Amino acid sequence: MATLVQTAAFPILYIPLLLLPSSSSDPASCSLKTILLIYVLIGVIIAGDNMLYSVGLFYLSASTYSLICATQLAFNAVFSYFINAQKFTALILNSVVLLLFSAAALIALNDDADTPSSVSRSKYIVGFVCTLAASALYSLLFSLMQFSFEKILKKETFSVVLEMQIFTCLVATCVVVIRIFASGEWRTLHGEMEGYHKGKASYVMSLVGTAVTWQVCSVGVVGLIFLVTSLFSNVISMLSLAVTPLAALAVYHDKMSGVKVMVMLIALWESF
Repeated sequence: MATLVQTAAFPILYIPLLLLPSSSSDPASCSLKTILLIYVLIGVIIAGDNMLYSVGLFYLSASTYSLICATQLAFNAVFSYFINAQKFTALILNSVVLLLFSAAALIALNDDADTPSSVSRSKYIVGFVCTLAASALYSLLFSLMQFSFEKILKKETFSVVLEMQIFTCLVATCVVVIRIFASGEWRTLHGEMEGYHKGKASYVMSLVGTAVTWQVCSVGVVGLIFLVTSLFSNVISMLSLAVTPLAALAVYHDKMSGVKVMVMLIALWESF
């Protein structure tokens, strides 16, 4: 369910899509089959990536999770170099090295006080690896989207951003729904709602609010890829690191260790 809400609210994007100039007036640059292949490929990757992120967040504290996610900037720099012909400067290389070292420090120097009480050391490592893999896959998605916009779709209107978001989320949502029914998880959903400590209404509102927020965030991210570059979009995304660990400290009472503070400062410095 945590994975599903990240893409399930895509139908709301049809509202702004209808208000924007249609991209159908742009000259066709590729066949319908190629476009469908792009949407299916990216959609399947999104589904797998969201699942990895959900597993990571399940086993990690919110602040640790957000700081590991900072490594996506380093991965994005590498993918941008090979896929998008992004110039690999000494500053970008410096960012790659420092961000990877800072993420490694989180697991190497982590103490048990930072780990949720119900999570063992082995599950913590699983969460760390899943989040790191998700960050790499997310960065690959950024570069693939930029490549698709520039080399394949070649449309100038912003509606192509909404189309990319709608159709890839449609594919990702279908994949996750199939997974929910194939695994039998659907049988536990009613009990999950019944057991929610703030009631059914709050449970539904939480899911709806999360789903809508994900779509707003995703349109902004994909829009920056379309208008600028995938690397720039990732840099802007990383600015949230100044907020997430502090919010986790205030709301969830996460431990803010010296290692986390250093990792956060390094990530923010490299983003700028």
